[in-house]
Amino acid sequence: MPRKANPALLKPMTLSPELEAVVGKGPMSRGEVVKKIWEYIKKNNLQNPKNKRNILADEKLKVIFGGKGEVTMFEMTKLVSKHLS
Repeated sequence: MPRKANPALLKPMTLSPELEAVVGKGPMSRGEVVKKIWEYIKKNNLQNPKNKRNILADEKLKVIFGGKGEVTMFEMTKLVSKHLS
């Protein structure tokens, strides 16, 4: 039986200007936002080489991550949700 997508992940959300600077113009679903952030992280080589689960923030991501220089991927989703409404 195929898994059903979580409706909360598919609902279009309004993005903060800081988040739009990383992922592009909204509205966008939460799932799309996370996918685009990962594209940005991989494109800019921002994963910690010693621990791939950690993201090293550049200037744009630091604003989204509340000034933190390094966050875990689980912490990232929590911090990103503050920029969605």
